[in-house]
Amino acid sequence: MAKFRFIEWLADWFLEQEVFTFEWDEGNKTKSLEKHGITCEEAESVFDQLEAIRALGEQIAPRVNEPRYGIFGITTTGKSIFICFTLRGSGIRIISAREMNRKEREIYAELCEKQARLH
Repeated sequence: MAKFRFIEWLADWFLEQEVFTFEWDEGNKTKSLEKHGITCEEAESVFDQLEAIRALGEQIAPRVNEPRYGIFGITTTGKSIFICFTLRGSGIRIISAREMNRKEREIYAELCEKQARLH
């Protein structure tokens, strides 16, 4: 299981974007659907609901060749999902998307409560 370190700029980066563009590797285009039942459109829809995104941060383990980031979010179809992605120029390259497990749903709920207290 990957481990992430929170980085504040990632949450700010989402808020600064007017439009998100996506790049899909041919292998990753079908992987999330085949393995996890999440379509490309569902994964992309999370980025249209910024108020529901909770940034985990940058992946620190296992080590990878380029920075990878993780977020929790809600699709327009109502699925609670985890997305691992990298940034390519001004685009987002989604590596994988899957439904959150029980522990991740608990963490997401805690992050949402924490965010609500701040506002």
